[in-house]
Amino acid sequence: MERGVASIETQRTQNPGPNEEKPKVVVIMGPTGSGKSKLAIDLASHFPIEVINADSMQVYNRLDVLTNKVPLHEQKGVPHHLLGTVSPNVEFTAKHFRDFSIPLINDILSRNCLPVIVGGTNYYIQALVSPFLLDDTVEDMDESFIGDQPGDGQPQADLVAEVDSSSYNYDHLKGIDPIAANRIHPNNHRKISQYLCLYAHHGVLPSQLLQGKAAENWGRVDNFRYNCCFICVDASLPVLDQFVEQRVDCMIDAGLLNEVYEIFTRNADYTRGLRQAIGVREFEFFLRAYITEANDEAHNLIDEPMSLKSVDLPDKILKENMRVIRKSFSDSQPKIALNEAIDKMKMNTRRLVRRQKRRINRLEALFGWNIHFLDATKFILCMASWGLFFVLLFFVCFYVVLRGWSLILLLYERIN
Repeated sequence: MERGVASIETQRTQNPGPNEEKPKVVVIMGPTGSGKSKLAIDLASHFPIEVINADSMQVYNRLDVLTNKVPLHEQKGVPHHLLGTVSPNVEFTAKHFRDFSIPLINDILSRNCLPVIVGGTNYYIQALVSPFLLDDTVEDMDESFIGDQPGDGQPQADLVAEVDSSSYNYDHLKGIDPIAANRIHPNNHRKISQYLCLYAHHGVLPSQLLQGKAAENWGRVDNFRYNCCFICVDASLPVLDQFVEQRVDCMIDAGLLNEVYEIFTRNADYTRGLRQAIGVREFEFFLRAYITEANDEAHNLIDEPMSLKSVDLPDKILKENMRVIRKSFSDSQPKIALNEAIDKMKMNTRRLVRRQKRRINRLEALFGWNIHFLDATKFILCMASWGLFFVLLFFVCFYVVLRGWSLILLLYERIN
């Protein structure tokens, strides 16, 4: 009896009833590079807050530079949860995020602090604030439809395996059912398999199966788990494009190549875990060719009797040579491949900005979310101007020092 009461109390905490006061939660969303994390940390100077990270790549351990995690010294003592805590090789789904975040929010509230959800992964946020999760409905409806199909003896597990082992992918789902494809992330292969499984098993579009329940429950403003204050930090597209391109260059200078090199594995699966992050797959061709060429050169430099042995250059040398290639002025093949990888990372980051903007607009237009938009265009331009100022200041100081040394040498020559 006590166990049953405890279960009921837990369920009430996760899904408050219509007459119960819902816990207050602040959600800071927006496209990448808009300044979400900085805003959250600045809020801590006015309110007792704790941050829950809602970036699907920042939840993973490693690749701190590439995923743009807030460094510890910039967190200013503000507690951050789900930031670099998940193994990079596992798949951390929206359901996982929801199940981890709900107890965290309860703990934060018990400390009389305000939970602030910060991140650009909008389907994480949807899964958290809504008591309805699309994954659950797909599975529930799939089970119910299986029971309604007399004479079909093919087990569901076999059907999923059949779909997974075929050439089906996100583009195929988009061709079959663009409405269903638009609901999910292109790299969420588990959910893609679920949708294709429904279509293969029943011959009905997944969006038609889900339309009624999703329209009634998913994302409804009157059905939220929490009393949410949604803040979207946004900026004009040209300014964001320029900023994220500059940020990629800063990441390269800060050690992005070393991070990608350390996680690089030949024939890796780029559809699961941390390797889905923009900036990992883009450097695959460069790293594959660079490491092969470097080791081949090492083989050629050794004596013939030793050439039968496996020779691998130390990581330290390979990393240092990458920096040399990056800074060189030659048009060598490695330099061209590296620049192409960097350009591809910039392009995919710009695409991510547009995708995030579209999804936020969709939440407001289709689901009626009351989102308070904060225009950070001037702030980003100011930051860029300060960056340019410091660059100019550096060259001015360098010139002054160089000029000073010239005067000193000239004076020394005249004295002698």
